[in-house]
Amino acid sequence: MIAQQLHQRVIENKDWATLVFMLSLALIAIAKAAFESRFNDFFRLIVSDKYTKIYRESSHLMSGFNLLLFVVNLISLSFFIQLIFFHLGLGAKTDWVLFVRIFTLLTVFILSKFLFEKIIATIFGIEEIIEQFNLQKVTFRTYLGLLLLPVSIILFYTNFIAYSAILVIIVILLTINLLTYFISLKIYQNIILSKLFYFILYLCALEIAPYYFIYYLITKN
Repeated sequence: MIAQQLHQRVIENKDWATLVFMLSLALIAIAKAAFESRFNDFFRLIVSDKYTKIYRESSHLMSGFNLLLFVVNLISLSFFIQLIFFHLGLGAKTDWVLFVRIFTLLTVFILSKFLFEKIIATIFGIEEIIEQFNLQKVTFRTYLGLLLLPVSIILFYTNFIAYSAILVIIVILLTINLLTYFISLKIYQNIILSKLFYFILYLCALEIAPYYFIYYLITKN
């Protein structure tokens, strides 16, 4: 008699991820339809500075266009963080509960950081500098989030991605983020220099310390 050994078949449910990706694409389509001219200028941001010149006023920071793409950015980044957790053996990439937790924590972190930035800027009397600086950061990071979305989709539906590829993407993202800081500093250097001391305090308190504590918590836990 031939001995038969039964193995449990694990079926991963990816339907929720497909729906979320479709929601992201729908939000991009809405942004393009409602703000066609602005979206076209934004899409060419990597080769043209027309967008940053036209929409450089701080009043554009909370516009409907930025809010739509902000949600897309959160979804894209949350998926990528979940993929990092998966490759580190800290969770499954098909775990929708983990995605909701990451998305919620990321949203709370960004909004809390934005609120504290407003408070600190008001205390230091540098509201104008911080609002324009934040607008510049949001613009480039939102653009980066859109570029990251198709990458996250490919990584999610591909089962044979080396961890080294994830590391390369992380290094690229960090490098681009640093470049956005330098670009923003260069654009607003005249305003920043006028209140340099307070701006340095702002950078230490809200641009360096939060990420250091996140790194500390991750490495310790």
